[in-house]
Formats: sequence, C-alpha cells, structure tokens
Amino acid sequence: MTLHKLGKDPESPSGGSPTIYLDDAKDSYLVQGLKVEDADRLTQLDLPTHETVVEIPRRMVQFFLEVKADAGSDI
Repeated sequence: MTLHKLGKDPESPSGGSPTIYLDDAKDSYLVQGLKVEDADRLTQLDLPTHETVVEIPRRMVQFFLEVKADAGSDI
C-alpha cells in the first residue's frame, strides 16, 4: 500500500491538518480532519457504529483528483 499526500490545508495554523491522501492500493481517499462530535449534527447522519465522520473545510476539495480533472466543476 502506498499513500500519496494530495494536500494539506494551506490555512492550517499548525500546518498539520486537515490533510487528504490517496490510497492507490484500495483506490480510495483517507481524510484527516477534525472529528465531528456535535450530537445535533451526528443525529442528522445515517452513521453506522463502525464508522466516524471528520470535517474538512470546503477549500480542501481542490485536492481531490476528480475535482482537479473537472475544471468546470461548480463545487
């Protein structure tokens, strides 16, 4: 397995998070971000007990390959 760092949040005060990775072996993304713990927000999700949710700022979408490939995207 090889993880490829696609990008870190350029506005992160510490420079360490959030970060987006591509796992080329599983053809999937790993997203490092703030763990969502707000009960009101979590109740609005259909979240299985074996999963969690992390939050990243909208500006991080630029690091997903599909968004880069689709320059006409209106996200």
